[in-house]
Amino acid sequence: MPEPPPLDEPVAEAWFDGDLAPEDFRALGYRVIDAIANHLRDVPDLPVFAGRTPEEVARTFDEPLPKHGQEPARILDDWDEKVLPNATHNTSPRYFGYVMGSGTPMGILAEALAASVNMNAGGWKPAPSATEVERRTLAWLAELIGFDPACGGVLVSGGTMANVTALHTALRNAAPYDTTPRGLQDEARTGRFLVYASDHEGHVSLVRAVDMLNLGREALRRVPSRGDFTMDVGALRGMIEEDRARGDLPFCVVAQVGSVNVGAIDPLDEIADVCREYGLWLHGDGACGAVGAMLPEKRLLYAGLDRADSVSLDPHKWLYVPYECGCVLFRDPVTQRRAFTMEASYLQGILPDGYHGHDFYELGPQMSRGFRALKVWMTLKHYGAEGYRALLRQNVRCAEHLDALVRADPDFEPLHAPVLNLYCFRFVPARLRDDVDAHSEYLDRLNQAITDAIRASGLAFVMTSQLRGRTVLRLSICSHRTRLEDIERVFDDLRRLGHDIDRETGTAAAAAPVVVV
Repeated sequence: MPEPPPLDEPVAEAWFDGDLAPEDFRALGYRVIDAIANHLRDVPDLPVFAGRTPEEVARTFDEPLPKHGQEPARILDDWDEKVLPNATHNTSPRYFGYVMGSGTPMGILAEALAASVNMNAGGWKPAPSATEVERRTLAWLAELIGFDPACGGVLVSGGTMANVTALHTALRNAAPYDTTPRGLQDEARTGRFLVYASDHEGHVSLVRAVDMLNLGREALRRVPSRGDFTMDVGALRGMIEEDRARGDLPFCVVAQVGSVNVGAIDPLDEIADVCREYGLWLHGDGACGAVGAMLPEKRLLYAGLDRADSVSLDPHKWLYVPYECGCVLFRDPVTQRRAFTMEASYLQGILPDGYHGHDFYELGPQMSRGFRALKVWMTLKHYGAEGYRALLRQNVRCAEHLDALVRADPDFEPLHAPVLNLYCFRFVPARLRDDVDAHSEYLDRLNQAITDAIRASGLAFVMTSQLRGRTVLRLSICSHRTRLEDIERVFDDLRRLGHDIDRETGTAAAAAPVVVV
């Protein structure tokens, strides 16, 4: 048998090193820290909204895929030249859109530290310290809002995934048959699985949740609300009985724990009584407002929160930490594990060892998870419970001050008393007060135009919303940097813009299109 031909000698190749030299990385890091520090220093004076069109922003980033690497210092130039000038500064004390926190300094540093170790917080073995930091953080969050610190829980991306996680767990634990093996396709299912929430203030993330669970959007039953925007519990009871008599399968009630428009808190104790009577899961959607329970002066509003089976809250909202970080807590940890546990040899190993800890991939929807807990843990340690109470009280005080300004001005209409840090009102010229309904379309357009104008000016980011069919100005005071003078400055500008736009357009503006900026 002939000898095989000799193998070709391997060609020596340069090994590509993806790391930076320590001194180069340090220099770039100092530059980044300087940029962050300068931004935090300057943000009170920056335009809150860039005021550029989607096409303009897209053109800024229209470049081909780099074939060869670029100098790191030049890449950082793009931050100053491209990214920051096209950013909306929700770090500003006058950012009042959506419900978005302002980003804590310790949270910023924590994000960099978490990225540096790059732990996958899905399992204990790849992330021992990250796992235990998250467990401790969850216990602290529960303690802050009066929930049992021995509860279960998991950090997720935000309120939507917190609600999806809670409703999935509710379905697994409250359905009249075991949905784990065959889900919705089991022959034991006799009707539709149903979820109940407020008709007005129920968050749109609940629609996403029933969508993702494939229950169908009609599975979300809207319960009438009372004059104060809280759920009518008598109506809830009647709907449950009617649906059960029809053969449907009610399994969960979602109570608002600080609603998205007005901060309404549903009567939690009464709803808990109904859920206990009918064997339903009670989920408290507190993404916007659950952390208000840490204020002793507000605690009565939250009576019954400790009876909820699950509660969602978003640290990236009213705890101010940088995006993204949501949270869902479960009163009974066993229910959480029952909903998500799974086995895989490549995750756990075949033979037992002494290093099996708390695996979050068995307790939520994600397998791979970032180290979200570090920024919450470090910020909680920085401010402490009392520091957080002081910051939340400042936001509530700002909402109350805004309400006082609105009520003292004949050209504004108050729509509710402030409960927490969210407030809605309308600009209604005094000349139209006697016949508001006849001018409803004009007033809708006028208030929309006011928000468009103040946003385009860069002074503040304000959005409209709807309260019972009316377009309203809505301020979410969710920044630890906001002061009373910011509220007064923005209110004065809203009033000036309202008068200017009303004077220029008059009632004829009802027929003119409003351009949303």
